[in-house]
Amino acid sequence: MSDPTNPDLAAIYPPPNERVIAKVRPSLDAHSRKFIAMSPFCVIATSGTEGSVDASPRGGHPGFVHIDGDRRLLLPDRPGNNRLDTLRNVSDGSGQVQLIFFVPGINETLRVGGTASLSTSPELLARLQEFGKPPRSVLVIEVQEIYFHCGKAIMRSKLWSAEAQVPRSAMPSIGEIIHDQTALGTPEPQEVTDARWRDQL
Repeated sequence: MSDPTNPDLAAIYPPPNERVIAKVRPSLDAHSRKFIAMSPFCVIATSGTEGSVDASPRGGHPGFVHIDGDRRLLLPDRPGNNRLDTLRNVSDGSGQVQLIFFVPGINETLRVGGTASLSTSPELLARLQEFGKPPRSVLVIEVQEIYFHCGKAIMRSKLWSAEAQVPRSAMPSIGEIIHDQTALGTPEPQEVTDARWRDQL
């Protein structure tokens, strides 16, 4: 009798077709380079010590992740909440990373896998200024594989469809949420308008 908590996946799912395997590339090509150059948003996943895993959003102007040849990406780190989960996983953990890039209006996404290291090279920081400021550090990602995901997930979710957009009023503001969750005497929700405070959320 099969174990429902540890099923035999080969008995449930058919094998992927040849094109699904063949589409995995060892380096960036013209299509992936163009997609990254258009992308204003990605999610980066990292693994740390003792099996810890983190997935974090990153965003900026389209092309905020810089292409440095066919096998290297440069991801500048912008001000955030200073938890540094991603950076610690890279510096202390396996260094393995996976990124998924999104382009608004395009249903397909791009997945990039590789190994990352952290750099604070003054030349590199100066080179990657955005919004008039250099980053504090840069993730240097050595690309090992790339492939495009089909658009089924985006299409099912209707992520880019105007009719699927939820009114902002459906959820409290991030200031209200953090205020409720921490109750540490943080500013009242209507006071959370300063960009310096929002960066800490």
